[in-house]
This record gives sequence, structure tokens and C-alpha cells, in this order.
Amino acid sequence: MILDNGSRLIKLNAILHYFAYESSWLPTGRLIRAEVLSWMLFEQYSHEPNVATLRFWNHLKSINPNRKAQTPAKRANGEAALAIMDKRFERNIWLVGSAPTIADIALFAYTHVAEEGGYELSDYPTIQAWIKCIQALPKFVTMDDWPKS
Repeated sequence: MILDNGSRLIKLNAILHYFAYESSWLPTGRLIRAEVLSWMLFEQYSHEPNVATLRFWNHLKSINPNRKAQTPAKRANGEAALAIMDKRFERNIWLVGSAPTIADIALFAYTHVAEEGGYELSDYPTIQAWIKCIQALPKFVTMDDWPKS
């Protein structure tokens, strides 16, 4: 993303943080902001490298032997990440606090399409409920409905 002043933001979480500044999507308070950041780091280091990667590999026409050999470990790590989220949602409908934050948006991106990576979201009922809550938010737009340029 290129800003009006020419600055570039190239990471999703940086872009989310930029747009959430002084909004309810980035709550005030040191602890709650640190919790939001913690979940966004979880997305980058535990969730995305496994859940998103297997989805991407499933869309490839062929997969090289090195990647194929990594699949079981990525699957296990992705299942572990989804289990952490599912357990969190047993106690709270949102990742942090009582309203959606940019942490929810960051993790929604690949979670709601995890089945395309071979994950069974039916194994994670609280994640399924959370996905429905995200989709019910005002002004929610699906990837298919997003304007094509």
C-alpha cells in the first residue's frame, strides 16, 4: 500500500494498524493493545506459515518433494494453531476484549478459508461461530464481492 506521502506499507498487520489508528478496531490501553499485538504476532508466526501455506500449496498444480515432505508438520502446526484459537473462543467471542479488533481481522483472513488447505473447520465449533460473527459485522464484504480493479 502506498500512502499519500509516498510511504509504503507492505505487511498486512502494519496496514491494519495504520487504518485502525484512533478507532475501536485498535482499543486504547497498554494491556489490551499488547493483547491485540500478541494475537497478530500469533497470526504471523503460528497460523499463517501453516494454515495459509497448505492452502497455497493445495492451489498449485504440482508440489515439489521438499514441500510435500513438510506437509505433515505444517498440518500438525496448523491444527495446533486452530486449537489455540478454538480454546480462546470458548471463553470469549472475540480474540481480545468485548468487541472485534484488528487481531480478529488478521486471523479471519486465512482461518475462514482453512478448509481449502485441508483443515476441517467442523472440528472447531467456536471458530465457526466466530467466523459467523465476523461475517455479520456491518459493512462486511466477502473476497468475492471485493471490487476488482
